[in-house]
Amino acid sequence: MDLIRLNKYLSEQGVCSRREADRMVEAGLVTIDGRAAKMGEKVTGREKILCNNKPVGGSGGGHVKPVLLVVNKPKGVVCTASDKDRAPNVVELVNYPVRIYPVGRLDKGSEGLLLMTNQGELANRIIHAGGFHEKEYLVTVDKPYDAAFMKRMQAGVELEELGETTRPCKVWPEGERRFRIVLTQGLNRQIRRMCEALGYRVVSLRRERIMNIRLGRLRAGDFRKVTPEEWEELERRLSGMSKAEKPE
Repeated sequence: MDLIRLNKYLSEQGVCSRREADRMVEAGLVTIDGRAAKMGEKVTGREKILCNNKPVGGSGGGHVKPVLLVVNKPKGVVCTASDKDRAPNVVELVNYPVRIYPVGRLDKGSEGLLLMTNQGELANRIIHAGGFHEKEYLVTVDKPYDAAFMKRMQAGVELEELGETTRPCKVWPEGERRFRIVLTQGLNRQIRRMCEALGYRVVSLRRERIMNIRLGRLRAGDFRKVTPEEWEELERRLSGMSKAEKPE
């Protein structure tokens, strides 16, 4: 077996994303043949690799069957394993028999569509901002907005605290205080920051679509597997994606 970067190996084994793998290595949670793993090192996959004291690959590894789930994350549930106020975690909520993790994040105060997978490369392709992949949200703000608000949201809003101006996006009304917005980037708390910059406060925020995959009528806290049709369309849209396997 050729040498492969540790973070990529952990990602391909369905442990976590490459970025999360690097965090775990830095935190000393990954060992190789009994010693602490180092950032950037490479492995063959034949080593005894432990992540959080659990074996990865080797005799218990083998082929990892791809999984991709559509989850309706409730408000108050977090996507990270280390939340300061010990809020419920989406991994624990789903309690899937195979180790999976969120594709990107949806903040604690938001709800709606969250994809979860055991395929690190797939996750990276979906969340990569350069792909301009669409994400659609239904947003309610604290007071009626006007045409000027809609126009400024569409054109891009300067976020001084992040030192960035958001990409132009699609926005259309759903009521005097509710609107839909389609983003192609994922800055930290982007929609909330955009509204705050224009003098509005987000009351509720629900993600309803990621690319071709829609939340539909899935109830809060429930999940489902992507359909074969959804997977085929996702493959088509993720240009540059290698011969991916359909999830179980």
